[in-house]
Amino acid sequence: MQLTKILTKKLTSFWLLSLAAVAFVFLLSAVMSFIQLTYSFQQQKVAELETMLVAHHKLHGDSQLDTWLPPLLSAYNAVDFTLTHDKQVIYQLHQDNPILPESSLTLYQRQLEHGLSLSLTLPAPFVLYHLGWSESVILLIGFIAIGLFVRFGHRWYSRELDGIEQLAQRSKLILEGNLAQAAQLPTNGKPRLINRALTKLLTDLDDAHKERGRLDQFIRKDTFLDKQTQIGNGIFFQNRLDALSHNHQMIAHGVLMLIEFDDVDLVEDKLGESDLTAMLTLTTEAITAVLAQYEDSIFARRSYQQLVIVVPQLSLAEADQLAQRVLKACLALPFYGIGNPENFLHLGSAFFKAGDLQVQLIDEAEMALRAAQLQQVNNWFMYDKGAVDEEIAKGSVRWRSFLENALVSKRFFTLQQAVVDNDNSILHYEVFSRARDHQGKDVRATLFIPMANKCGLMPQIERQILEQVLFTLMPQNDATYCINLSLDTLVSRAFVRWIQSTLLEHRPLAARLIFEVSEDIIVKHQKNTALVKSLDMLRKMGAKLAVDHVGQHVVGTHYIQEFHFDLVKLHRSIVRQVHQRSENQLFIRSLIGGLYRAEVKVIAEGVESFEEWQTLKILGVSAAQGEYLAQITETEA
Repeated sequence: MQLTKILTKKLTSFWLLSLAAVAFVFLLSAVMSFIQLTYSFQQQKVAELETMLVAHHKLHGDSQLDTWLPPLLSAYNAVDFTLTHDKQVIYQLHQDNPILPESSLTLYQRQLEHGLSLSLTLPAPFVLYHLGWSESVILLIGFIAIGLFVRFGHRWYSRELDGIEQLAQRSKLILEGNLAQAAQLPTNGKPRLINRALTKLLTDLDDAHKERGRLDQFIRKDTFLDKQTQIGNGIFFQNRLDALSHNHQMIAHGVLMLIEFDDVDLVEDKLGESDLTAMLTLTTEAITAVLAQYEDSIFARRSYQQLVIVVPQLSLAEADQLAQRVLKACLALPFYGIGNPENFLHLGSAFFKAGDLQVQLIDEAEMALRAAQLQQVNNWFMYDKGAVDEEIAKGSVRWRSFLENALVSKRFFTLQQAVVDNDNSILHYEVFSRARDHQGKDVRATLFIPMANKCGLMPQIERQILEQVLFTLMPQNDATYCINLSLDTLVSRAFVRWIQSTLLEHRPLAARLIFEVSEDIIVKHQKNTALVKSLDMLRKMGAKLAVDHVGQHVVGTHYIQEFHFDLVKLHRSIVRQVHQRSENQLFIRSLIGGLYRAEVKVIAEGVESFEEWQTLKILGVSAAQGEYLAQITETEA
């Protein structure tokens, strides 16, 4: 841009300079022509005087010069005149003119015929001629016309060159990757043909990006969605269940439910495939409406006649209520044409705690389903395995009291895990949070975060965590830290004002911060103005943006470039056993291909084996984190 501005200024200056040079040469030529013409005219008059003197001498000799010569010399404005014959002065005239300096006088000395010679001093011819008022007006009008023409030409020339400036500005934005801003610039660039070509290419590129996002979504749908019900399939369920477990042990508490339809084959033979699809669609829509209030719920079709629901962070009492609501919503549907509508739908539920084996959990859910089927009536059954953890049994009031006391006492602390790139160098550290109760026991984030969201305390908790990172961790080293932010935090005016003023006060620290947001938040709330403004403010302050849990839901990926994310973190369900799952590899290849030429790094989360890490590097993943690469460690104050 600077080079283009310099070029246009040079062109304009050269145009003005060349025009001024032409005008100067024109005026100089006119003056020289005027001077030369007057000199020629004066010389012609002197030649006529010579002829007249020679003719007079032939006729009258040296007499009678006084009769005609003085008026003639007066008409010539002669200053001095001397005529000699054989070196004898026969006539002499001298007129004083104090106004004219000697430098403005012209001396003519001639040798004539018959021994005559003359010496004539005349004023310089251009001194005798002065511009009158009419000539001055004409000259002034000419100069004004020239000035107006030059002004008009300069403005026209500058306006034409401004079109090149706009083309250069759009080109610079395109090279910097700001395609949306380049497309929104005024389309007045010139040459217009080039400007229209840029606009068309930007439009086609935007369509290509959207088409790529739709292709990614199609691949994810074809890989992880059941074609008949449009919910997750068996692969999707297994991936999400693996993400909730570690070493085949569950990492949180919750409930798993199996819903089975009896004699689906007979129903399909009787009603047809289209009516069966309609029945399953109505069922899945009803269950989805029930699960809408549970943020991290999993709903999939496990087999041809079996649906599965997994809801983490749910107490035993809430699990019982959920099972009743699901069964009630399903039985309220019009199941016409079913052979025995009173014994058609059964639900088996198994409650799990942290540390329960994944295989055991599925077996317990299947046993609960068989127990419900043995009752030979539409019913549900919960597998009972005794007492529930004391942590899970805490009610909402106790949780609010615990979290508020922890905030006041500053009993939230941070842990960190390194994110390693392909060269095994530390890219940055991700920060996790923990809380301590009055007995000094650690409370996992998976336990208190859902309750903090319910109580509206996440902005205060994440502010306290961020303060520890800014004022305790970052002064100790030059590392970069990644902090997760929730939706409540990003739309909180108090938090946004605080983080903005803090980053303004500590501007160098902003470049060492990465703010991470869940894909689910972005997709569901991308029209939220407060969320968009908060993310844009953080990016403009110099911090980087990351989106995690990518691949957890079947959505398009166009939002990654729309929100200008710098990092994309794959969900652990996509990473788990990726070397054995071709469908997960297909998704990763599609995602990385869609981000080609974009300055976005793809990071894998939850890498637990050498085979997973090697496969991810072959697929093009830039970095990863997990227990295989680095352990989660408590930060030192």
